[in-house]
Amino acid sequence: MYIRILMTTTTRFFKCLSDETRLSIMLLIFTEGELCVCELISALQDSQPKVSRHLAQLRNCGLLQDERRGQWVYYKLHHNLPLWAHNVLREVADARLSHLTELKTKLTANAC
Repeated sequence: MYIRILMTTTTRFFKCLSDETRLSIMLLIFTEGELCVCELISALQDSQPKVSRHLAQLRNCGLLQDERRGQWVYYKLHHNLPLWAHNVLREVADARLSHLTELKTKLTANAC
């Protein structure tokens, strides 16, 4: 766990977010606080294996942490994510507000 957190350098952070799906996942979780896999599948309209693969990559980058609750796995920002990373996510979320709004509409349309 410590190694993952240590690896969250600026270069690693941006490399992990260089994929559109991973960026969308991070922005949704940043704005919503916590989401389960099925909610992300609904919002992104992607397959479960694809979304799960991207979530695993974000977790391995030290950007997300997960928590199992029964049959569902919930994801949220890693508690040790640096302040500068939160600031970057806030700026990107503000710049992509219309895209996020569209994703959130799909998010609320289909609950688990």
